[in-house]
Amino acid sequence: MAKIKVTLVKSLIGRKKDHIATVNALGLKKINNSRLHEGTPQVMGMIKKVEYLLKVEEA
Repeated sequence: MAKIKVTLVKSLIGRKKDHIATVNALGLKKINNSRLHEGTPQVMGMIKKVEYLLKVEEA
């Protein structure tokens, strides 16, 4: 699996609770915070759910 760099680029204020929980499960707490994840189907589904809040790059 490829490594994926996920960065939070928009605020979580006013978002749905399940979207906030998904972003927190990805390990992102603050804007411009980044994490590396494996490109597993579970992680890709989480990213797809909140992609409007994230910037996704291959690492």
